[in-house]
Amino acid sequence: MTVTGPDFIALQVRDLEKAAAFYETQLGLERAPVAPPHAVVFATGTVAFAVREPLPGVDLDAVTPHPGAGVVLWMGADDAQAVHDKLQANGVPIAVPPFDGPFGRTFTFTDPDGYAVTIHDRT
Repeated sequence: MTVTGPDFIALQVRDLEKAAAFYETQLGLERAPVAPPHAVVFATGTVAFAVREPLPGVDLDAVTPHPGAGVVLWMGADDAQAVHDKLQANGVPIAVPPFDGPFGRTFTFTDPDGYAVTIHDRT
């Protein structure tokens, strides 16, 4: 028995349509044609990514300091600086400004539910 690593990531969100619209309009992700109930799956080229309604018993407003604290979610882009500039112009909070590192141009933003998402352009 061998585990091959992550192959699906889903963020539990407060407002499914608001979260889906954010990832569509701000990052350019496109909805996959099929998704499970209560979720929006995006047609990503690598690991599947989705936003979904919280599971029963999950209260995202009670999570301290914010949902996903301690988890690092990275997404690749062909031009991280351009993504940063668009997000910043649209008022999306930037948690870590762009810098050049071993994974190319890299920065971190905060999505509407408080998840920190890092974008980099060296895959």
